[in-house]
Amino acid sequence: MSDSPHSQDSPLLVAQVGPLRGERWPIDRPLVIGRERGCDVVIPDRQVSRYHARLTPGANGVILEDLGSKNGTHYNGAPLTAPVVLQDGDTIHIAATQEFQFLSSDATMPLQSLPARNGRLLLDIRARQVWLNQTQLTPPLSAQQFQLLWTLYQNAGQVVTREELVAAVWGEDQAAGVTDQALDALIRRLRDRLAAVDPSHNYIVTVRGHGLLLDNAPQ
Repeated sequence: MSDSPHSQDSPLLVAQVGPLRGERWPIDRPLVIGRERGCDVVIPDRQVSRYHARLTPGANGVILEDLGSKNGTHYNGAPLTAPVVLQDGDTIHIAATQEFQFLSSDATMPLQSLPARNGRLLLDIRARQVWLNQTQLTPPLSAQQFQLLWTLYQNAGQVVTREELVAAVWGEDQAAGVTDQALDALIRRLRDRLAAVDPSHNYIVTVRGHGLLLDNAPQ
């Protein structure tokens, strides 16, 4: 059952876009996701297999695995072909029906405080929420979009190079394989999400030959 009492040490599975939107489950034991009524997380849709995917907490983190589902499980936008250890903010798609976000517990999340600013954009790293002109952005950004925005937010008003953005979003180990087109596509999607809520202001500014900056001007 969602919203059951749990320790603050338990990570959370939060339903985003889909029929379960707004519900959440503490991952303090293995959770089976599927269409079958006996599953821990029940998604009543024919696109979802009876037993579709499983989340298993362990010493090294929470493992996500697909249970041989017909329509697949996607992890951060890519098909899940082998079990993975989830990271804070990862997105999970069950078939094309339900999106979830994985959140670490408060006890394990980095103790980062919000920059002291009074700009149009407010970003809460702990809750992974974004407000534009006092309007919350929903549904939440994807993990990559949020990391890109967070990197710019930490350096608001300062230029961040494309190389620094790639390393921040994809990690140093994968940075070499990220194309300019992949970064441009991510920037475009993030701009579109921000403009959908507040079209009156251009938050992400391209400084040609240098990189990007966040224009978080006061309201």
